[in-house]
Amino acid sequence: MTRRPQRPERIVVVGGGLAAASAVVGLREHGYAGAVTLIGAEPHLPYERPPLSKGYLAGDTALDEVFVRPRDWYRGHDVDILLGTAAREIDLAGHTVTLDAVRVGYDRLLVATGASARRLPFLDAAGVPVAYLRTLDDSTRLRRELRPGLRVVIVGGGWIGLEVAASARTAGCEVTVVEALETPLQQVLGPELGEVFADLHREHGVDLRTSRMVTQARLEGGDVLVGLDDESVLSADLLVVGAGAVPNVDLAERANLKVDDGIVVDALLRTSDPDVFAAGDVASAYHPVLGAHLRVEHWDNAIGQGRCAAVNLLGGAQPYDRLPYFFTDQYDLGMEYVGHVGRSGYDEVIIRGDVHGRVFTAFWIVEDRVAAGLHVNDWDAIDHVRSVVAAGAVDLTALRDASVPLADIGP
Repeated sequence: MTRRPQRPERIVVVGGGLAAASAVVGLREHGYAGAVTLIGAEPHLPYERPPLSKGYLAGDTALDEVFVRPRDWYRGHDVDILLGTAAREIDLAGHTVTLDAVRVGYDRLLVATGASARRLPFLDAAGVPVAYLRTLDDSTRLRRELRPGLRVVIVGGGWIGLEVAASARTAGCEVTVVEALETPLQQVLGPELGEVFADLHREHGVDLRTSRMVTQARLEGGDVLVGLDDESVLSADLLVVGAGAVPNVDLAERANLKVDDGIVVDALLRTSDPDVFAAGDVASAYHPVLGAHLRVEHWDNAIGQGRCAAVNLLGGAQPYDRLPYFFTDQYDLGMEYVGHVGRSGYDEVIIRGDVHGRVFTAFWIVEDRVAAGLHVNDWDAIDHVRSVVAAGAVDLTALRDASVPLADIGP
């Protein structure tokens, strides 16, 4: 067996998203001078996803602003980019990645294949206009559709569904959101904070149907008729499905890498093969602080894991221990969230500030520890929120007392 060098001579990154680009940038910033190849299935340069349901979709962000780096950056840093061509196979023993007509060798490999929109086959087969929002092309098509008076029914009241609803209402569309749970965002924020977003969208003219499910759709006389489980029928011009995402693990499964709701990696983002790493939406990574495997589909995680992977691809031993973080902008509401509440739920949510005026902070308590926190429109609070969540064990009596500044609350 040929002994591979400790510092790799050839690194291949499979994936065309933010995690992949962040890793490539990180490699060059750390002084790596070896060969770097980036393989992307889409024809576009690596881009960021938040604008796809926010600024770019709303027409406020130009196309060139969504790309992580311009093409000249890759040329100037000697990065070989293969776009519009999907990786088909990984040969772990031979250390190669096979494309349609090319085989690329590697010493170390990063898989950052991301996730795909979860599809609803019964709607896809109904012969009605259905849109999903995951890729730049998806957003471009939907952006062209949104216009005053367009009747849009959105299936799903999660982050994507609500952000599309906000962009569609801003564009003058008539919007109905159908959500199966009692409040939007209930699985992430719980009913207390879910109601804040429900009220926000209703105030902006969204017809929000909670505890309801779409059961069928059909074309009739030029209208899309959408049937719900309460036997009501909505008339629409376009259906938009926001039903979450599924990790793109096919490539990893064919290579016999360990997969369980994503590619399973350790705290260093290393897969079951020591020369293969994974990062971003596709990675189910062990979090050394939270003590569990997490798959996080957010912008901050893609950047952080991409840069962490770059260090470890070069032989480093840097664990990825940043707490999960995400943000949203809907109408005049901006929010930042940090931390993680597990599937078992929380014991209490502590809210400080003016909920009605939508300037407040909130903290989720699990077994007398702060598991997560957020702010809404309180932009000076995020560092304090992060500190409280990182501390975990704080004086909960003080946290419940809004007269005690967050800066004074600690372990």
